[in-house]
Amino acid sequence: MAVSAVEGADECPIASLQQHRTRASAAIRNLLQKGAFKREVDNFFAKGSPQAPTVHGGPEKAVYAYPAEHYEYWRKELPEVAFSWGRFGEHITTEWLREGTLCIGDSLKIGSAVLMVNQPRMPCYKLDLRFDRDDMIKRFLMSGRSGFYFSVIEPGKVILGSKVEIVSRDANRVTVVDIVRLYLGQTRDPDLRQRAVNVSVLPENWRAQLLLRAQTDRDDTGS
Repeated sequence: MAVSAVEGADECPIASLQQHRTRASAAIRNLLQKGAFKREVDNFFAKGSPQAPTVHGGPEKAVYAYPAEHYEYWRKELPEVAFSWGRFGEHITTEWLREGTLCIGDSLKIGSAVLMVNQPRMPCYKLDLRFDRDDMIKRFLMSGRSGFYFSVIEPGKVILGSKVEIVSRDANRVTVVDIVRLYLGQTRDPDLRQRAVNVSVLPENWRAQLLLRAQTDRDDTGS
């Protein structure tokens, strides 16, 4: 398996680990019962997910990661809010990984686990509830700081300071932030849209939304 190091990966790329209320796999449940899975300690990812197989979960949303660097932005935007790692409901708070450089379909080795980038986060009403604000969904989307979901390709162990390596890059080179910008209509680049639609691991609901946006654009321009 060919791998390359992520810049800064030796400088504690995993800032924090969280376990949130999800329907855990048998392996995760066993760890919970033994008290081995605690906040900011060893974390194990079982293939499939530690995330519930619901509209908000499933294998395509097995692990949610959010960049630690975004917290400074949110502290300035919302100075009245107390921010600590995990505030956005992420399982992993990362360093050195960004929506503008990670592409849908990229595979990363984090610790001994291999994860694949699947999609950006599309926030729902729970984000408004979490922050007790009725404008948080819009703020989150427009900020371009969506974080990203991983599926689990190979189960493994991740701890604070685990090394991050790039296993493979998707040939279409469509970043996480590209998907958000296409969805919001912030870019109408037809070549980028086609490359996004061609990414095999992009979930069907996202693909359908991008195709719908393309049709809306055509209707608007009369072409």
